[in-house]
Amino acid sequence: MIQYLQILLNARLAKMDERGATAVEYGLLVALIAAVIIGAVVILGGKLNNAFTEVNNSLNGAGK
Repeated sequence: MIQYLQILLNARLAKMDERGATAVEYGLLVALIAAVIIGAVVILGGKLNNAFTEVNNSLNGAGK
């Protein structure tokens, strides 16, 4: 009976280790996605700002 309980306990501990590894993997994926988004914003941010400024200026000029 004690051996059976030890097997069950070891199985539960193994599952907990797998959950921890999975959580770390998901954390790394989230960090990678965040880095890509930040990089895209940094690279495209200035260009988008210029484009919206030109559109705004064009609309203001057309309304006069």
